[in-house]
Parts: sequence; structure tokens; C-alpha cells
Amino acid sequence: MSQRHTVNVITLGCSKNLVDSERLLRQLEDVGYSVAHDPARVGRGDVVVINTCGFIGDAKEESINTILQWVESKERGEISALYVMGCLSQRYSDELPAEIPEVDAWYGKTDWARIVSDLSRRQPACAPYDRVITTPRHYCYLKIAEGCDRFCAFCAIPLITGRYRSRPIEEIVDEVKSLVACGTVEFNVIAQDLTSYGKDIYGRVEIARLVDEIANVAGVRRIRLHYAYPKDFPLGLLDVMARHPNVCRYLDIALQHVSDNVLANMRRHITGAETRELLAEIRRRVPGIHIRTTLMVGFPGEGEGEFQELMDFVREQRFERMGAFAYCEEEDTWGARHFEDSIPPEVKQQRLDRLMELQQEISLELQQQVVGHEIEVIIDREEEDYYIGRTEFDSPEVDPEVLVEKTTELKRGQLCRVVVTEALPYELIARAMGEEKEVSDV
Repeated sequence: MSQRHTVNVITLGCSKNLVDSERLLRQLEDVGYSVAHDPARVGRGDVVVINTCGFIGDAKEESINTILQWVESKERGEISALYVMGCLSQRYSDELPAEIPEVDAWYGKTDWARIVSDLSRRQPACAPYDRVITTPRHYCYLKIAEGCDRFCAFCAIPLITGRYRSRPIEEIVDEVKSLVACGTVEFNVIAQDLTSYGKDIYGRVEIARLVDEIANVAGVRRIRLHYAYPKDFPLGLLDVMARHPNVCRYLDIALQHVSDNVLANMRRHITGAETRELLAEIRRRVPGIHIRTTLMVGFPGEGEGEFQELMDFVREQRFERMGAFAYCEEEDTWGARHFEDSIPPEVKQQRLDRLMELQQEISLELQQQVVGHEIEVIIDREEEDYYIGRTEFDSPEVDPEVLVEKTTELKRGQLCRVVVTEALPYELIARAMGEEKEVSDV
């Protein structure tokens, strides 16, 4: 393959996939390719690599449609080659090549070295964690592990990614230091199951020690934790969160449900009472924490009574951040093998709508409590009428944003104090208090 061509990686799915793409981009760059991460920038003769998602039905459909779109581009001579990697191709490695033979090669989720070798006949010399940051430079996602050992009844992730595999603490800390040196100040720590970190390589959970060491790296201004699991939650992590001001008072912990019957069917290995006890302990140990959770409606065994229990739970807990989705049966999962997906789609959608309407009311009430208060935001981008920022309680892309009026000049990556003037369910309007320290000008 001519080195003159650019390799453009197109990422679908979650932030964990994004990190994989960023590592591939860096390895391709290391062997001499020009690289891009933007479908709008694909030029004639370029190589396209699609990093697919295969988690749920909608994601699989998006991945297939994206592949077919670029197959058509290849047939029109607009690109020189098409490669596919990621969760979808890992899960359906036998079926997809036969169904879409126009793709030049198929790879698994972490076959970066093989892709690079097939393209260039060379091996990269960069560190395995080196990557091309595709987010604004001041923040990134920090993946600390791959795989999952939980085997929840509804989830295909362990079937795709395999068993849990932690990265060594030393390697992660080295990565953080290298990113800080390049201007990154906010680290969104991610794993399929954050709270199992370390068990496989240290013989015990070490997420608290890992976060403590990252927090002690000079230049790290924000650490935000994503995808904790409620069963066997390591309470020592809460002490680390409370002790370090640069660890955001934010925890993303997917609870899925509160009904004992539904939780048992889901194989979550926790009860509703234990869930409530854990949430109370989290809020007690980390005052002011914002909890983000994900809930599921329509799993087998959820009658109207179980759904009403879930609604009451959300009213009671008043989650600062919450998402929800309707159960979609995934082939080969425990749930698909043992339960009939008998709840009609329209009932699932009605329940989902009711749950999210309730959460919107709660979110607006909580947002209104901030009006008139001074808060700190980090500026992500500039739009026509506002600078767009986030508080420590807001993860990129999924959480509320702060729209800062253009009364003073601000720059991307800048931390500044603002006064909230108006609240919407998922946005705050604010006015800058004056210029603060600039941590990254991108």
C-alpha cells in the first residue's frame, strides 16, 4: 500500500472503542502513514478502517449500514481499501466475511498490530499506550482494563471481549504523565467494570490505589470515574475520592433495576435493599457526589408492579444523572437462552418514556438549585452565541453542558468561574466571573 495515502479510522460505539482507534492511529502514524479520524475528511485513494460496535441491535445495525456505505464508496473508486475491526467483526468473524466480501480484510477488537503489519509490513516502535488524541486536547478517556467477568443475563460484552484483563498501574500512570505533558488535564477513567480493576493481576481489587496514584500526578486537574458495578463495590475508593480535590465528585454506576425479582433474573447478584444501602454509603462518604446511573425497562419478569417499584426508586433517589433503555434480547446471552422476551415493544417504550419523563422533572429541579451559584467549568468549545463548558459533575457527550455567555473571551481548555443564571433540564446558562488560570489552549 502506498505510503502517500491517508488512513482514516471511523469509530462507532463507546468511548472504549474510541481509545482503541486512537491507539491504532498512533501505530499507523509511527510506521509512516498520514492518519485522520473524520469521515468527512476521507479523500480519494484513502484507506478506511471502520471500528465497529456490536453491543445491541441498534449499534449492530449502524455498524452494518456504515460498512455498506463505505463498500459503495470503494466500488465508486473513492477509496482504495476498506478494513473493518471492532466488536461486531470480533463477534461475527465467521459470518461477516461471507456476507460482505467487498471488505478487504476483517479484524478483531484489538488486532491493531496485524492491521499495521498488513498495511505497511512494519511493526510500530511506539509505546503500546501511545495514541493520537481525537478529543479536544484538554480531556481524554483513560481505559484501564478490557473484558468483563460479570456475565449479566442481558449483556453480550463478555462474549465479545472475553475475561477481565487489567493494565498494570505503572503503565497507566506512565500514560497519564505522557498525556499531561501534551496538555491533557482531565481524565475520564473507563472500563467495562471499573470496580474489578486489579483482581486478575494483583489478586485483589486495586482501583482505589490506581486512582490515588493518578491523582498524585502533577498537572492532573480532574479524574472522573465511569462504569462501576454495584456488587462488591470497593468502599475504599470513596475515601480516595473524598481525599483528593482533583477526583471529581462523580460516579457512573449502572444499577439497571431495583426489583429483587428482576435483579435476580438479570443475574446482578445484588438486592434492592443492598443497592439502597450502597447508595446511602456513597453519599455519606463523598458529600455532594453526583451519581450517574443507567436503568433498564422491559427485562423478562418486569410486570407493572416491578416497573412501579423502579419508578418509586428513581423518585426516592433523585439521581443527578440518569439514562435508561429498553431491553433488547441479545443472542447467546444467558437471558436469551433462559427467558422469553415476552413484553411487547410498545409496553417497553411506554415504560421507558414514563421513566425518562420522571427523570427530566427531577433533573430540572436539581438544576434549578444551582441558579445564582458560582461554579467552575472547563471550556470545551466555542459556538456562535456561547462558550460550551462542563462542571466536574459532567462527563463529555453524555451529561449536561454549561452555556457560558460571551461577556468575556474564553479559550478551549480553560478553567473558569461562572455564575449560573438559568437552568434547563439538561443545560445550564451562565455568565463568566472573569478570567481564571488557563490550563490548555488548543
